[in-house]
Parts: sequence; C-alpha cells; structure tokens
Amino acid sequence: MPVARIASINLECSDPAVLAAFWASVLGGEVMVETPDFCAVQVDSLYLGAVRVEDYRPPTWPSAERSQQLHLDLSVADLDAAEDEALRLGATKEIEQPSPDRSRVLRDPAGHPFCLRA
Repeated sequence: MPVARIASINLECSDPAVLAAFWASVLGGEVMVETPDFCAVQVDSLYLGAVRVEDYRPPTWPSAERSQQLHLDLSVADLDAAEDEALRLGATKEIEQPSPDRSRVLRDPAGHPFCLRA
C-alpha cells in the first residue's frame, strides 16, 4: 500500500490566471481556485496549481542555465492534432525536437516545457 498519493503539482509563474486557464483547456479540467497569487485546476483527483512568483523567470531548455524545474509528459491519441490545439490555446513549440515522430516539446504560457507523447 502506498504511503501517499499526489494531490497537486504547482507551477511557478508571473500570471496564475493565464496559466490556469491554459492548463484547464489543455487537460479538460476546471479552475476551482482563483486568487491573484494562486489558481488551481482540478483534473480528476489531481490539482495543478499556478503560483505567482515575483520576478519569475521561465526555465531554460535544453540549456542548464535555469533547469526545467518541472517537466510534464502528456499522453495523446493524435500527436499532430494535440500539438495544433495546444498551440491554439497558447503553447509555443520548441525548436529542438529530440523525437518528433513520438513526441513534441512545447512550452506553456509561463515557459514550462512539456511533452505531448503519442
């Protein structure tokens, strides 16, 4: 029996409302908490939080100058369609794509890298 389960994952950012809206749309969740400094998106039994940090600077990738800090891998049925929708919702695509046939590296509006995986 596990000792614990993941209840939430929190991402630092400069604008919690923008980041929460993005992830709610991408993951089909709902923004359940919204304050100027913290927002939380519920997806099934998991909460994805967006936490305001003064002077926030996004992670760098693939450079180690400011490490990824966190990296989400998202499973998708149709890689091209999922990429198109994520970009429409506000993601940006990384220039470096290590395995574009199997995954796509994108960034959320706060600059956190994440992968879509077929």
